[in-house]
Amino acid sequence: MRNKGIFLGLLFAGLSLYSCKDQPENIVEVTLPEEQQEQKSELASPDSVKADGKFQLVKLPYTYDALEPYIDAKTVEIHYSKHHLGYANNLNKAVAGTDLESKTLEEVLTGLDMENKAVRNNAGGLYNHNLYWEILSPEKTQPSGALLEKINADFGSVDALIAQLSEAGAKQFGSGWAWLVVNKDGKLQVGSTPNQDNPLMPNVGISGTPIIGIDVWEHAYYLNYQNQRPKYIEAFFNILNWDAVAKKYEEAINK
Repeated sequence: MRNKGIFLGLLFAGLSLYSCKDQPENIVEVTLPEEQQEQKSELASPDSVKADGKFQLVKLPYTYDALEPYIDAKTVEIHYSKHHLGYANNLNKAVAGTDLESKTLEEVLTGLDMENKAVRNNAGGLYNHNLYWEILSPEKTQPSGALLEKINADFGSVDALIAQLSEAGAKQFGSGWAWLVVNKDGKLQVGSTPNQDNPLMPNVGISGTPIIGIDVWEHAYYLNYQNQRPKYIEAFFNILNWDAVAKKYEEAINK
């Protein structure tokens, strides 16, 4: 009887193993939520972002993820396709049916009625962001030529200029911008402005043609840097396109 019990036990165990082995594996297929799939598509195509009206955003000269790890793709995508686009659309609404509609963006800014808050905020926002995207690049560059000579003459060194710009951006209370401009005397000057004001506008504390603009609004950096604005500013100089800045400097002194 004992042998028979052992035999039956072994037989049962074998059948159980066979039964388990014969069962198909449970395969779980995970599908990305539609929102994530759309996000991937959006990140690949900044070219689809267009304003409604005459005034347009500058074409983004790189993909949304090109500035990583210094500025993450989601920040660039939101910054460009939501904030920047919003300024362009709101400016077009603000100037519709007025003589401002026929002017260039620079003409709107230099002749601005500072009490016209809708035009002031949105023309400033559009111009400032156009400059911002144009002077960033995933490619590492260094100042050279006439720009480098002028920086050394007016600041002593590139490091001294970066230190002044960094301080201007870090100390700007609340939202705003830090600037390097070519002033009316042809000298390079550092300053800052609140909100979306810029040095083309009258009576903002710094005047001239901007060739570097550092956006210190929180939407420019908060996903990666939270309240650490100085770290974002430090990262900014790793992706600053000095070749583009040099071109803007040449254009400014030849006006």
